[in-house]
Amino acid sequence: MERRHVLPRRDFLALGAAATAAALLPGRAFAETPTGVKLHGLSAFGDLKYKPDFTHFDYVDVGAPQGGTFNFLPPNWGANQSPLTFDTLNAFVPKGSAPQRMEMCFDQLMARALDEPDAVYGLVAESVTISNDRNSFIFALRPQARFHDGSPLSAEDAAFTFKLLKDKGHPDYSLPLAQLEDAIAVDAHTLQLKFTGKQTARTILNVVQYPILSKAFFSANPFDSSQLNPPLGSGAYKVGRWSAGAWIEYERVADYWGNDLAVNRGQNNFQRIRIEFYQNRNASFEAFKKGEILYKEEFVSRIWATGYDFPAVKDGRVAKREFPAEKVPSMQATAVNQRREQFRDPRVRQAITLCFDFEWTRRNFFYGSYERSQSCFEKSDYRAEGMPSPQELALLEPLRAQIPAEAFGEAVVQAVSNGSGRDRQLLGKAVKLLGDAGWKRSGDFVVNDKGGRLSAEILADDDIFIQIYSPWVDNMKAIGIDASIRLVDSAQYQLRQSTFDFDLLSAAFSFGATPTRDDLEIFFHSRSAGIPGSRNLPGIASPAIDALIDAVGAARDRESLTVAMRALDRVLRARRDWIPSWYLANHRSAFWDMFGFPEQKPDFGFPVEALWWVDKGKAAKIGKA
Repeated sequence: MERRHVLPRRDFLALGAAATAAALLPGRAFAETPTGVKLHGLSAFGDLKYKPDFTHFDYVDVGAPQGGTFNFLPPNWGANQSPLTFDTLNAFVPKGSAPQRMEMCFDQLMARALDEPDAVYGLVAESVTISNDRNSFIFALRPQARFHDGSPLSAEDAAFTFKLLKDKGHPDYSLPLAQLEDAIAVDAHTLQLKFTGKQTARTILNVVQYPILSKAFFSANPFDSSQLNPPLGSGAYKVGRWSAGAWIEYERVADYWGNDLAVNRGQNNFQRIRIEFYQNRNASFEAFKKGEILYKEEFVSRIWATGYDFPAVKDGRVAKREFPAEKVPSMQATAVNQRREQFRDPRVRQAITLCFDFEWTRRNFFYGSYERSQSCFEKSDYRAEGMPSPQELALLEPLRAQIPAEAFGEAVVQAVSNGSGRDRQLLGKAVKLLGDAGWKRSGDFVVNDKGGRLSAEILADDDIFIQIYSPWVDNMKAIGIDASIRLVDSAQYQLRQSTFDFDLLSAAFSFGATPTRDDLEIFFHSRSAGIPGSRNLPGIASPAIDALIDAVGAARDRESLTVAMRALDRVLRARRDWIPSWYLANHRSAFWDMFGFPEQKPDFGFPVEALWWVDKGKAAKIGKA
C-alpha cells in the first residue's frame, strides 16, 4: 500500500526549430547548449532523442482510435490535489483540496518526452532561444494557441502565469521560481523569462512545464481555494460535469488547437475521463468489481494476492498485469516532524525507526511482495551503496562538522529484525538510544528531565494504515513512548499536512530521472522548512544539506550529478529525517479488458489516461461496448 505524490510538472502529459538551430550533442552539459539560436527542445545534458522534424513520440500509437469513457482511480497526484475528495477546482494554490488531473486542462510551454530522462519539446512554444549569459530565455509562442473559449493564448497570459505562481502558487510551483527575476511579454507571441543568475542551469526544465493560466479569467476570479468555477484552460481536456467531493469528468476538446502537434499525436484518446472519489478503499474496490471503475493500480498486497477472485477475473473480463516501474528515484517513507522538540535528537528518530518490524509486516500484511526501502532515492543510481567514493568524500569532508559521522562509513541501512514482531535485541537498542538522548523510564513511559512524556502520534487518513502501523505503535509503547495513531478525514489530513501539524506522517513521492536543485529544495532545503504546503515534512533545516543540494544544482554532467545525489542520500539516511519504508518494483494494474495500449511502456512515465484507448472489439466481447 502506498500513496503516491509527484511533483506537479511530472504529472503533465505531455520547438519546430529554425534552419539555423544547432543540434544538441549527446553528453554535452546544458551549460554548453548553444545560445542565440532557436532550439526545438532542451535536456539537462543535451541528449535529445528527437530531431526538429519529429512527428510523434515513439511510445505512442498514432493510429489509436478516439472515444469512450475512461473511469479510473489515479495512482498519483501533486500540489494541492487529493485522491479522496475535492473542494476547489484551483489546483495551483497552497490551500484546499483539488481533484486529480486538473493539469490535463492546461497547456505548457514545453512537454516531456517519457522515453527520455529529462527532455522537453515545444508545445505552446515553437522554439526557445537562450541568451549569451544563460539567464534569459526567449520563447516564440505558436500563434494558433487558444483557450477553450476561443480567445488567443498570448505571451501576456504566460508572463502573468509565472508571476502569479511565483507570488501565490503552491510551493511545488513557487519555490522553483524563486530566482525568476521577471516574465515579460515582448509582444503577443514572444515571452521572455529572466532569471537572477542564481538559478541552476536546469531550472528552466522545470518551469517550462508549468500550466499557462488565463490572465482574463484570474483577473476576474480570485486565485485562491474558494474557486469551484472551472478555470479557463487550453489543454486537450476541459472540466465537464462534476459533483464537489464526489466525482468529476474531463471532456476531450473536439477542436483542441494542439491536436496535431508532434508532442500530442497518439495521446489523449478518451472522449471522457471520469474520476470518482472514495473515502474507503473497500468501497472503491467494490466499484471496480462491478465495472463502475475500469482501471486501478492495486496498493494493498492482501487484495492483490487474494481479492481478485471475483467472477469478472475468472472469466477473463478483468485483467491483472504488472508493468515495469519507471526508472526514476522514488521515496516512500515516514516523516518525523522536527518542528516538535522531542524529535530533534536523531537518536530519538533512530529509536522510533527500530520499533518498526518490516520483516514481520512483510510476511503478515504484504504477502512478501514489498521490499524494504533504504533510500530517499530508491530504484535509482542515486541510492548510495557501501563506502563513499573519493568523489563523494570531496563533497562530504568540508561538511564533516555538520553531518553525522555515519555518513562517512557504509551507507546507513535499516536494521533487519528476527521477524517476530517484537525483536528484543532491536528494542533494547532503541531503549539505549532514548536513554542516551535523555529520556528515562518512569512507570509506563519515558520522560525528559522536566517530566514530560515522549509522545509520537502517527497521522493517517485511511483505515488500512491503522492495520499496518498498529504493531509499530505497540512496539513504541513497549519501550515507553506514548504512541498512537490518529485517523482523520481527508480534508483535515490535507490541512494538517500542509501546516505541519503532525508528529509522524507517511507519504510516497517520485522525483524526476534527472533531479534538479529546485526539486530537492522542495523536500530537503532549509528554505522550504517554514513554507506551508512544502514537501519538507520533517522540517529539515541543515546548512550541510543545503550545500549538497547546491552541489546537485551545479553538476555539469550525469557523473557529477550522481556523485552529488549519492552524497546527499548518505547524509539524509544518517540524519534519519525520513524513515524509509518499502517499495514495489512494478505497477500492479487491474483493468477491465477493453483497452488497447502500446506494448512498449516508456521508461519515465506511465500516464495510462493519455496513452491508452478503448478497443471496441474487446469492449464488445466483455459487454462494455
